[in-house]
Amino acid sequence: MSERPIRRDFASRPADPEHWIKAADVAPEHRPGATFTARLTIDVTPDLRGRIKVAAFRRGVTVAEMLRDLLAREFPLTSGDQP
Repeated sequence: MSERPIRRDFASRPADPEHWIKAADVAPEHRPGATFTARLTIDVTPDLRGRIKVAAFRRGVTVAEMLRDLLAREFPLTSGDQP
């Protein structure tokens, strides 16, 4: 019987955690598509989630884009902050 190929699921743990942790130190320009390097998780009600999704759709943007803009407006860089 042939073995099934190993599938890496979205939330699977890396085989080599040390390498995975150190990979985050690589500059974003050396990692294609890695402009955003942190994930923020919040708990919202299903009703609020629906309203957010509808608002983003009406604006023609993704929920992530809309929330990034919102957070950037609410928490602007102050003098001395790194961009």
